[in-house]
Amino acid sequence: MISWISGELIELWQNNQKFFVLINCQGLGYEIQILESSFLKFKKNKLPNLNITLWIKHIKKEDSDLLFGFTSKDQKNFFIEILSIRGVGSQIGMGILNKFSISEVLNAIKTQNKKLICSVPGIGQKMCDRLILELKSKFKSDAPFEEEKLIDEFEIMDPEINKMIEDLELTLQSLNYKNKDIETILPFIIKEADDLTKKEKILSFENLLKLAMNYLDKDSSKLVR
Repeated sequence: MISWISGELIELWQNNQKFFVLINCQGLGYEIQILESSFLKFKKNKLPNLNITLWIKHIKKEDSDLLFGFTSKDQKNFFIEILSIRGVGSQIGMGILNKFSISEVLNAIKTQNKKLICSVPGIGQKMCDRLILELKSKFKSDAPFEEEKLIDEFEIMDPEINKMIEDLELTLQSLNYKNKDIETILPFIIKEADDLTKKEKILSFENLLKLAMNYLDKDSSKLVR
């Protein structure tokens, strides 16, 4: 069983509403379907020889082996839970996660927002009712998943810097740094970026990445906000 794949990003492509990545892992090329959000972030990242890590759900069929990749373990686990519902296939599962975050889906289940769930292509009224009934019984807790935290808590007004920070977070995750360590150092990186722009100095993604890696290679637990 494949739990995750880590390797060099070779190629990205889109086929209708499906998004794919080709990863070179120890000389083998793995074709993996990914979420649109991951596709767009990888596409924006200009670093050469980028190494990425994806959590994998392997689905074996009579005539093919399908790999579905996610940037967080929670996304993968939620995808698996969706697939456990009768009548829900892999493309419906990917469609749900392409359109909504995990918290948005759980909130829709909790409030029985059928209109929102039925907005996903391929989901009709009967499947919607089944999704609400079965997912509601599976996730009685308000927070069964800890989704990857975005940096919304650190408001950045400049959209270019905001994009750069988002790409930085993705790159650090791909380099196998822990999410909790990344979240610890992000406020320092954002402050540095803000200071540089105020001083009208050139701000580059490469410089921010070097700075972030310097922080992370130290003991991030010793950093004080």
